[in-house]
Amino acid sequence: MAHPSTAASPVQFDPLYRKVAWRVLPLLLLGYIIAYLDRVNVGFAKLAMLSDLGMSDAAYGLGAGIFFIGYFLFEVPSNLMLHRVGAKLWIARIMITWGLVSSLMAFTGPIAQLLGISHELTFYGLRFLLGVCEAGFFPGVILYLTYWFPAALHSRMMAIVILGNPVSFIFGGPLSGAIMYYMGSNGLLAGWQWMFVIEAVPAVVVGVVVLWLLDNGIQDARWLNQQEKAELTRRLALEAAEKPRIALKRLYALPIIWLLTVIYVLLMLGNYGINFWVPTIIKNAGVASVLDIGLITAIPYVFGAATMVWVTRQAQRTGNQRAYGALMSVLAGIGLILCAAFPQHLLLMILGVAFAVGGSLSAIALFWGLPGAFLQGAAAAAGIAIINSFGNLGGFAGPYLLGLLTTLFGSAQVGLMLLGGCLLGCAALMLWVTRRPAPSTTGLLAD
Repeated sequence: MAHPSTAASPVQFDPLYRKVAWRVLPLLLLGYIIAYLDRVNVGFAKLAMLSDLGMSDAAYGLGAGIFFIGYFLFEVPSNLMLHRVGAKLWIARIMITWGLVSSLMAFTGPIAQLLGISHELTFYGLRFLLGVCEAGFFPGVILYLTYWFPAALHSRMMAIVILGNPVSFIFGGPLSGAIMYYMGSNGLLAGWQWMFVIEAVPAVVVGVVVLWLLDNGIQDARWLNQQEKAELTRRLALEAAEKPRIALKRLYALPIIWLLTVIYVLLMLGNYGINFWVPTIIKNAGVASVLDIGLITAIPYVFGAATMVWVTRQAQRTGNQRAYGALMSVLAGIGLILCAAFPQHLLLMILGVAFAVGGSLSAIALFWGLPGAFLQGAAAAAGIAIINSFGNLGGFAGPYLLGLLTTLFGSAQVGLMLLGGCLLGCAALMLWVTRRPAPSTTGLLAD
């Protein structure tokens, strides 16, 4: 199989693709903002939830990360189901069910009492169930974009969707802080409980909207005329003809799948390690008010969003996506190490988080341009899900290691250093994969 070219792509973001992007991307972006908010708002809940439930930092880290175990187990089946039944129905199902489960996080205590188990076990169970329900959303979005855009434009489209990550913190941080601050005096529920309930509602609402507005693919789009449908289909078919068809049952034997998976594991170790702990890091730097923590959290994510948009566009212009990805991983690693080195210095800590966020998000957006250059059809659906599901085990390990090391050493410094080192290792591996020949796919072609 030919290695994806590192030359600048001749594919242009012309008016037809711009029309598709304006119709397809806003709903996906909104969904991802909500997904990320419901995934990581537990970081804000931690500021009060641990003392209310009597849980340790290690227990929190395990619970935050165990989300990805459920994600891991159900992601590949979910993506294959999306490919079979259509994006509209399946993405709607994902959003509605995760919204309902996310709201249950508010009632961890009563559920534990009802079931006669500890708060920790209940917390772990709800986080696991949330991962099961949400499994397939992000890889489903990645796959869905391959139904519309060629590989050369995929990174740029993914960068727009991944904007949901920093945007969820830019708006979600102040929102979560405000809910906890102003609703905390309400006698019915604690502030962190109100946060879980209120922030779960948009997932259910948008899930219903998806049933009305999302198209399964080019041929279902009533906003395209027949000429536009034919042209988009022709372009995708032309690109597909240049890629060999890989038998689905032999996909696990493809070396590139595991090379990409290792890179993604290291990216997720750093990305989720910082995302689940940002509020705590800011609090430890001397910020006491949960409202102020929410507002300050937004600052590095504004930088991260701007960095990701600029870097991915530069990478597309030059064609050096993997080189830019490696550079951004280095920046992210330096950012985490900076946070560890100056835990009491608020300005340097914010700068470190900004580097970590901007670097990791840019690297992730550039990374997801690679699978579509190797795979297509059902193999693409399964391959993307394999990479994301195994890779997201880094999302389990990152928060857990940071929580465990924080409990053992009394601070997050050692854990942040470790995660920073993982991102530096990720950069080295990206450069190594870029330089070495593509793994052979001999014997893996479909019969």
